[in-house]
Amino acid sequence: MTELERDIIREILNIGLARAADSFAVIAQERVLLEVPNIDLLMSDDIIHRVRDYQGRHVAIQSDIRGDFNGTTLMFFSGEHVQRLSRVCLRMQTSETLDLNELQESLLLEISNIITGALVTQLANILKANIYGAPPTAPRGDLAAHLQSLLPEQQLQPLIFSVITQFSDRDNTVELPLMLFFDRVTFGKILDIIRSYDFLGSQMSA
Repeated sequence: MTELERDIIREILNIGLARAADSFAVIAQERVLLEVPNIDLLMSDDIIHRVRDYQGRHVAIQSDIRGDFNGTTLMFFSGEHVQRLSRVCLRMQTSETLDLNELQESLLLEISNIITGALVTQLANILKANIYGAPPTAPRGDLAAHLQSLLPEQQLQPLIFSVITQFSDRDNTVELPLMLFFDRVTFGKILDIIRSYDFLGSQMSA
């Protein structure tokens, strides 16, 4: 992947994530700032370590991307996010906690569904791909086990494409980490689409 191709992928994701940020702002009833996504090609062990680090401090919600692409999104909600969203959306006064009741878990699942849906819709439109987001789940136990289907076989170079970004509101800068994973085959498809024509000239002006 060249630097130009990396920049194009980052811009594609910026467009999709901007729509997702708008969707989240409506839910949270606050202005949401989106950081430019960081695109990493990581060793499998590095990915597992990073996911486990987030999982130890957040509630994780997973949504798979299906169709022409094979991927997964993970959203991580902090205890402060749970408290704020419970107050705004459920009119529920609660402490900062990662122990969710049924209503709180349903709320986070719906938020993830809206944000992932906005992102996937934009990616499908820009890349002309038939993809959709599966209903989100709140995985139990070690998240790394849920990512095994995206990790390459041992005989392949253990690299995977991931995007890590954060949504923040202006006053409190509460981060909402979002990780986007694609397997090697999907990553190759995305690069083939970009290389097939003048992507910046034809798509970004649309």
